[in-house]
This record gives sequence, C-alpha cells and structure tokens, in this order.
Amino acid sequence: MTETNMPAARKAMIDSQLRTSGVNEPFVLARMGAVAREDFVPESARAIAYVDRAVPLGNGKHLAAPLVHGRMLSEALPTASDGALVVESGSGYLSELLRPLVGSLDTVSSDEVVKGKRGRKSYSLVLVDGAIEQLPESLAKQLEENGRIVTGIVQRGVTRLAVGRKVAGSVTLQPVADIGIPVLHAFDRPKEWSF
Repeated sequence: MTETNMPAARKAMIDSQLRTSGVNEPFVLARMGAVAREDFVPESARAIAYVDRAVPLGNGKHLAAPLVHGRMLSEALPTASDGALVVESGSGYLSELLRPLVGSLDTVSSDEVVKGKRGRKSYSLVLVDGAIEQLPESLAKQLEENGRIVTGIVQRGVTRLAVGRKVAGSVTLQPVADIGIPVLHAFDRPKEWSF
C-alpha cells in the first residue's frame, strides 16, 4: 500500500471495522481518523497497519486491532479533568489517541509496572494496552478512589475487554466483550502445580 492510500485505509477502518461494530462516539472516530497507525509499526508492516487484527511489532509486542483501541476509548470516556496512565504494549499508539482527551497523561511499559516504576502518585483513569491474567497490586494502588480502569483480561484462555472502578480501596474488573487482545505476559499469574 502506498503512502497516498493510507488516508483511504484509515477511513475504511472507521467505516468497516469501528462503525459496524458499534464504535460510533464522535471523539473516538475523530481521534482514530487523525492518528496514523502506520507511524506506530515497523516499516515492513506499514501496508497492514489497518487490518482488523493485531500487528506484530517484534520482540513479542503487538499493536492491537483497531477495534480493541476503539472499544477501549469508548469504555474509558476520557475527560479533560482526568489524570491518565497508559500501560503500553510497545507501540505508543493508544497513548497518542488518548493524549488530547485528558488533562495529563503518563505512560509506562508493562515491564516497568512489574519492576515497580511509578509515574504520578495516583490517576483517575488507567488504560492497559493488552490482556492481563492479573492486575498488579502496584497498579491498583495508583488508581484513585472511584477511578476507572479499562484493560483486557485473560479468563480460561479467552481475552475479554474489561472495565473497573476503584471502590472502598478495591478494584473489580467486569468483562464487557469477548475480543482478541494481545496478551501482556508480564502480568501472567504464577504457574501452579495441579493434578
């Protein structure tokens, strides 16, 4: 695909992947129409930047399918008063989509979360750009009381989009849609022995 075809591919992504799957919020469509996905993949993958599946970035990292990011933004309902944190999967795309929609934005890699690296003390909105088996306690602590989180979760080998809110110091995730989301293995549960 040539560079001149990229705007057409972006429009086709919006019309045939997002709108047909119920992602119709004007702010989501505007951001996904404005941010060039091809700028967030290796040169060799630019031609497939708008396919309806995850794009490999190398080193086990992926750019999730457009529908994943569209649904995440729809569920997050970001506002200018939000202090947001994005746990990145390696592309930077989700952070770029979110940046002008929130008051402030920090990003951190999944590996940095596991190592205990912290950004601001607390956030009203956290987005995890991938599916996780467990939410690290260190990340849950960074979510403000009544703060929102949008992430993928892995349940019995199936990835689902999930939303949560911190209430009385506890974060509970509720699945909202089965959807193919690249897994962030840094958040895998420790393997246990069983019969």
